[in-house]
Amino acid sequence: MDKQELLVRTAFKFFYTRGIHAVGVNLVLAESGIAKKTLYHHFPSKEHLVEAAIRYRDHSYRTWLISRLENVPAGKLALLELFNALTDWFHSRVPDIGHFNGCFFINASAEFGDQDNAIHRACAEHKAGITVLIRKHVGELSLPEGITEEITSLIVLLKEGAISMAHVQGKLDAALEAKGILEKVLNCYADK
Repeated sequence: MDKQELLVRTAFKFFYTRGIHAVGVNLVLAESGIAKKTLYHHFPSKEHLVEAAIRYRDHSYRTWLISRLENVPAGKLALLELFNALTDWFHSRVPDIGHFNGCFFINASAEFGDQDNAIHRACAEHKAGITVLIRKHVGELSLPEGITEEITSLIVLLKEGAISMAHVQGKLDAALEAKGILEKVLNCYADK
C-alpha cells in the first residue's frame, strides 16, 4: 500500500468512528507514521483528505454491494438481497467494509451541511449512485407503466430508514423488517 492510500484508509477509519471535525490531521499522521509534508503533498487541505476518504468508502461500499446483488438473479431477488446485505453490515459481518457505525455519507454530509460544499456533493453522488443501482434492478421487474420511479423511491427510503434505525436506535434487524415490507409491495405488483 502506498503512502497516499495509507493516509486515506487511516483517515477514513478515524473519520468514520469519531467524526470528521473531531479528528485532526495530526492523529492521522501519528497513526499512519507518515510525515506532514507527505500528507500535504498528496492533499492540499484536510477537506481534500476528507473527499478522498469519501471516494474510498464509496468505492469499497459500492463494490461490496454490487457483488452481493450479483450473487442472485437480477430484479426481485436482488432487491430483497439488498436488505440481507444491510443486515449483515448492521451486525458487522462484512469484513470488506468493516464495523457498522452508521452511514459514513449521512454522517459526513451532516458535518458539511452546505449542499454546495464538495464533501456534501460527494456524499450526495454516492447516494445517487446507489439509487441508480436499485433502479436498475427495479427495471428488471414487470411493473405497471409509470410505477418504476415510485418503487425505486420506496426501496431507497426503506434502505435509508433501516440504516438510520440500526444506527440511532440500535435496531440491527431493521433491514429485515424493511425487506418484509418490500416483499409484500413487490408481490402486489411484480410477476411472481
